[in-house]
Amino acid sequence: MNFTAIGLVSGVALGFAAAFGGFSAFLLVLVIGALGLLVGLVADGKLNLSQLTGRR
Repeated sequence: MNFTAIGLVSGVALGFAAAFGGFSAFLLVLVIGALGLLVGLVADGKLNLSQLTGRR
C-alpha cells in the first residue's frame, strides 16, 4: 500500500470520526478525504508543490 492510498483511507476515516450523519457530514468527509489524498500524493512524490511557491 503506497502513501497515496494510506492518505486517502486515513482522511476518510478521520472524516467519519469527526462527523457522523447528514449531508454536511458527507461534505466534511469529502473534504478531509481530498486533503488526505493530497498529503499522500505529496508523500509519494507525485505532486510537486514547489511550483506553487515559486521555489525550485
